[in-house]
Amino acid sequence: MAATDLRPFTVAVPEADLVDLRERLARTRWPEPATTPGWEQGVPLDVVRDVCAHWATAYDWRRLESRLNALDQRIVTIGGLDVHLLHARSPEPGARPLILTHGWPGSVVEFLDVLGPLTDPVAHGGDAADAFHVVCPSLPGYGFSERPSGPGWSVERIAAAWVELMGALGYDRFLAGGGDWGSFVTHALGVHHPDHVAGVHVTLGVCRVKALLALGEPTAEEQAQLARLRAYAADEDGYARIQASRPQTLGYGLTDSPAGQCAWILEKFGAWTDGDGRPEDTIDRDTLLDNVSLYWLTATAASSARLYRESFGGGATSALPLRVPVGYTVFPADLFAYSERWARTRYPDLRHYAVAPRGGHFASLEQPGIFVDEVRTALRTMR
Repeated sequence: MAATDLRPFTVAVPEADLVDLRERLARTRWPEPATTPGWEQGVPLDVVRDVCAHWATAYDWRRLESRLNALDQRIVTIGGLDVHLLHARSPEPGARPLILTHGWPGSVVEFLDVLGPLTDPVAHGGDAADAFHVVCPSLPGYGFSERPSGPGWSVERIAAAWVELMGALGYDRFLAGGGDWGSFVTHALGVHHPDHVAGVHVTLGVCRVKALLALGEPTAEEQAQLARLRAYAADEDGYARIQASRPQTLGYGLTDSPAGQCAWILEKFGAWTDGDGRPEDTIDRDTLLDNVSLYWLTATAASSARLYRESFGGGATSALPLRVPVGYTVFPADLFAYSERWARTRYPDLRHYAVAPRGGHFASLEQPGIFVDEVRTALRTMR
């Protein structure tokens, strides 16, 4: 699967699409409020209505479009599929290549605030030795990457595509990182392509519970982590089961209704960020809508959901050891976490383990400063 035809890309959403978005939002047919207070049944009606009103009347998509177009964006064809990427080169001659992969319901928007500090640490009060050439691809079927027309684009295939992508940019050996699906892709890179991967940093650990319990009685910390895993399985992963089993059916509603797309994504930002249930406690509203708009304007609700179908039950849940050097940062409000001794069941060469003071699932969006510090510290051990 060779990468071919690396070419420049510019975001240029037609004005008619933005007019259509605002008109659809104005015509939204709203349901009644939930029968219980708070977020127990999903995003409260008043929250979604308020965010959608801002989206229709005050949000400026062209602001994000300009920000993206100020970066080096490329399209590369890999395995017959066009993949979109951001390529932020460092001014430092000794900079190391680093590929960062987003997940669902994220996008390359997650990394915009960390590109400067990672590529030019001196300009941001850091050390030139911590400089990286950063590559941020959009997952297949996400954002401006092409939507696959057939099955087979699993986490493992994406990892193989990333090796080709990095090679096309001139990076035969590189570092990798990510959270959510980006963490799974990063694991697959380290497991299956160790000749190309010099080390990884992840914010979402991937370990087998059976291997953890084989270590003996869990500590108090580990008991709390087990409780989080069980709570996620019992009450939080319904979205994943739907996307893994019926992505096409889900896609009809989300592709037709911007309010539906907004609510589907907003619910996860509310549940998975380190706040009091409101995502705007940690991520400003326009940034949230940047991410939602990217899904809406590219009509990628169904194609992004299919990654769950492609990867669940297969290699994405593999327990193969990740033998390349690993850095693992636990953000306290993430979906689940693993203690250091538990992490070593999957990562025999764990070079860096830390628990951040705050932050959740969308680490680089919520706490860009902490995220940058953790990436630098972890990857410093892999020089």
